[in-house]
Amino acid sequence: MKKLLVLCILFLLFGLRSNGQDANADYVKEHYDKIEQYITMRDGTKLFTSIYTPKDKSKKYPILLNRTPYTVAPYGEGKFKASLGNFPEMMKKGYIFVYQDVRGKWMSEGTFEDIRPTKTKENKHSIDESTDTYDTIDWLVKNLKGNNGKVGMYGISYPGFYATASLVESHPALKAVSPQAPVTDWFIGDDFHHGGALFLMDAFRFMYTFDAPRPKPINNENGPKGFELQSKDYAKFFMENPSLSGLKDKYLNHTVKFWDNLAKHSTLDSFWVARTITNHLNEVKPAVMVVGGLYDAEDTYGAFETYKQIEKRNKNNNSILVMGPWFHGGWVRSEGDSFGDIRFGQKTSLDYQKNFELPFFEYYLKGEGSFNPSEANIFFTGSNNWKTFDQWPAKDVKSEELYLNADGSISSSPKENVESFVEYVSDPNKPVPFQEGIIENRTREYMISDQRFVANRPDVLVFETEALASDLTFAGPVIADLNVSMTGTDADFIVKIIDVYPDSTSATSAINDKVVMPGYQMLVRGEILRGKFRNSFSKPEAFKPNEITSVKLTLPDVAHTFKKGHKIMVQVQHSWFPLTDRNPNQFMDIYKAKAEDFLKNTHRLYFDKNHPSKIMFSSLGEK
Repeated sequence: MKKLLVLCILFLLFGLRSNGQDANADYVKEHYDKIEQYITMRDGTKLFTSIYTPKDKSKKYPILLNRTPYTVAPYGEGKFKASLGNFPEMMKKGYIFVYQDVRGKWMSEGTFEDIRPTKTKENKHSIDESTDTYDTIDWLVKNLKGNNGKVGMYGISYPGFYATASLVESHPALKAVSPQAPVTDWFIGDDFHHGGALFLMDAFRFMYTFDAPRPKPINNENGPKGFELQSKDYAKFFMENPSLSGLKDKYLNHTVKFWDNLAKHSTLDSFWVARTITNHLNEVKPAVMVVGGLYDAEDTYGAFETYKQIEKRNKNNNSILVMGPWFHGGWVRSEGDSFGDIRFGQKTSLDYQKNFELPFFEYYLKGEGSFNPSEANIFFTGSNNWKTFDQWPAKDVKSEELYLNADGSISSSPKENVESFVEYVSDPNKPVPFQEGIIENRTREYMISDQRFVANRPDVLVFETEALASDLTFAGPVIADLNVSMTGTDADFIVKIIDVYPDSTSATSAINDKVVMPGYQMLVRGEILRGKFRNSFSKPEAFKPNEITSVKLTLPDVAHTFKKGHKIMVQVQHSWFPLTDRNPNQFMDIYKAKAEDFLKNTHRLYFDKNHPSKIMFSSLGEK
């Protein structure tokens, strides 16, 4: 009976969703005309562009531009997108929606380059993503009938990078830009590297198709096919293919460009610096709304960093930050009332769409309504409420420290006066998994998932406070300051901040009532640092065996309230597999490592007053 009820509910939900999608598709056809146009760039390259114009010609409309490497499909003037804009209410408000295949992708001419370096002002024929955007906007405002001369731009993830690039020496008609989960820095903290460590699973699966050669323009029907894993177990697959160079030789010969560049540029050299778009965010003129998810598995770092760099480099900028409890794109791809096993008590995505994105573009592109948000608008999980600030990181905060102790406790000061440490072994041939069960996919929910599945491993150190006597709110970056020694010459350091639910909790899960919430260890934030980059991402340094060394790891910003009765847990480990590639525990070029190079490492983590290990964070005063 229960199975029948579940099937009925799923059928009903699927029907409602399908009806909604059909209604949106019908709306597009009934209210918009479609034009397909090649727009010529300053170097003569032509970029394929799909243009949707309102059929109502009684007034003029602003242009909303989305530049993408993921195809503007469907192709053909008689074929229409199922919806326009980020969400249906946008298309119902009336805009000229423009979608463009970026240079070298799909139906556009030219050669594609990942996060193409910015080369403005080299000469009048120099091209980059900012000049392609400028040339596109210039053609649109001069040639599209019925436009009001104002342009907005938005994009999520890789299209978010192109939105950011539009801010560099922007076109005068560009008035409002919203980089959302923007790709920002592929070595420090986005997508394929975190802390200099390769995000193996994402890089391999994504680049298997994305970086496939395209000798001539192709439509979506002729696109590359994705990688098919026969065993359905990525941990097994990567253990059986331990060499990064071997992966290339066996599976990636058709996509050698990006993988070769990873191997050639294994430090933060000029290759990566040239591709860091935030280095060019000077003299930003359009209004900017940076949007991101606190639990975005791809680009949490990018949203925070883009906002911070605009603020740092532009004294008179008009930019705001919106960060919610969302997965990648969750602010428009879900209602935002839950994620994984955690409920938020409100439909945060619908609130965002109504109160931020729609009025942002309506105000700056049409002059309609009002838009007076706070500088930083952050949703705090745990307490499950929005908080506003006049800057981010917030200024009215208290700097605090929590000390790790040899007995597994956490205290406000170090307990030991004399040398104290815990010794344990990390074996890269028995790596710590990043999520529970057979790893068929990298789930987005790992960012918030229960960590009890690794808490009893001897190579995962666990530290925990007493039950909190009052709420404690983390607001901003968290720094793990560790004192360590090891028998090897390199190691990865993964630090996780965890909210431990009380054993007596009455909380329920979001979508699965069988989840045991008492004692739940909710991951709030986790991050990795490749140890050889502890002092510089450009100049790696070997560890001296058995010598006490300081390692500081900065985690992306946290906005979370640990409620009264909960505990704060810190886990420290040295592998996160196969989310990240394994460290052979030797100071070497990991791209050349062979199976026999992966060695055990005996670690010590220190706790005494002369060599404390601690967590540093900023807290908000609780009202």
